[in-house]
Amino acid sequence: MKNQHIGSSFDGFLEEEGILGEAQAIAVARVLAWEVSQYLVEHNTTKTAFAKVLETSRMQVDRLIDPEDTSVSLNTMAKVAEVMGKKLEFRLV
Repeated sequence: MKNQHIGSSFDGFLEEEGILGEAQAIAVARVLAWEVSQYLVEHNTTKTAFAKVLETSRMQVDRLIDPEDTSVSLNTMAKVAEVMGKKLEFRLV
């Protein structure tokens, strides 16, 4: 029995399965969660203090650091990047 996926890319496999978009959204959420968590540790700041700088709630910061939450808006991501001194880049390829 020949494996039809041998030699194909992982993205190709996810696309064939119909889950590429979902997988990419989860990957972005995990990177954002990791970046925010690292920022909090490196800057010795609390979620409450970070929320105040973002002008949002602590619950929103909890959603930011939840690696499974893909509902974070582009505006929120841009604001987070700005507060963290980073630049947000998106590409459509």
